[in-house]
Amino acid sequence: MSINKDVIVLTGAGQIGMAIARRMGYGKKILVADWKLENANVITKVMEEAGFDVVPLEVDISSRDSILHLIAEAKKVGEISMFINAAGVSPSQASIEQILKVDLYGTAVLLEEFGKVIKEGGSGVTISSQSGHRMPALSQEVDRQLATTLTEDLLSLDVLKPSNINDTLHAYQMAKRCNVKRVMSEAVKWGERNARVNSISPGIIITPLALDEINGPRGDFYKNMFAKSPAKRPGIADEVANVAELLLSDKGTFITGSDFLIDGGATASYFYGTLQPEKN
Repeated sequence: MSINKDVIVLTGAGQIGMAIARRMGYGKKILVADWKLENANVITKVMEEAGFDVVPLEVDISSRDSILHLIAEAKKVGEISMFINAAGVSPSQASIEQILKVDLYGTAVLLEEFGKVIKEGGSGVTISSQSGHRMPALSQEVDRQLATTLTEDLLSLDVLKPSNINDTLHAYQMAKRCNVKRVMSEAVKWGERNARVNSISPGIIITPLALDEINGPRGDFYKNMFAKSPAKRPGIADEVANVAELLLSDKGTFITGSDFLIDGGATASYFYGTLQPEKN
């Protein structure tokens, strides 16, 4: 197999990741990796039928060895010029331990390892969540710990011990807060390769998972959230891809280490509008 194309690596074979990859993937080799190979196969088929050059792979982002295998496979076909991380689990899908291992530790390892191999001038984006913006501010010291602690020591931090996590939503919020802080810290290291990395924090975006949530037991919660947001609706994956395209392309060359909240104003309403929680 000849090495003649820049490579885009996408972790997380969902609607948001695919929307971003479609924007950026023309003329590049795209590796779509997911913990379920069947998910990667579905996205691969859709993109191949639209003319993209795509290879599906299996990856467990909670395993450094699995991530290193993914990187090795990518390097066989070209230089990794873009990295898109849209992998993760939600509070209704997983336990506290799983959320911390996948969404927090796994993202930290991805940012670290891809930062070592990203092409000169390359770019990356990781999908975080509006949930990280809902939590009260953490102390400066905790923020520093989340940003800079050695990856293998992250889950040993007191603030991340399961006994100090209230529930799966709290775990998810901590993971997403850590994602944003980690991107800031890693952006300094990526900059040594003249590469950039940013995060995006979407609100409710219509995907199969979101539809399950909206039509499930917590559906009224989600419907109320977007009904009382300034946009008064959920978003779609291509609206996230609009911002990702800017961040990954040459138009975003002065943007790195930043997080972009894309939630139709739901977080604004949570703090200053009709979504404000009732005070006890």
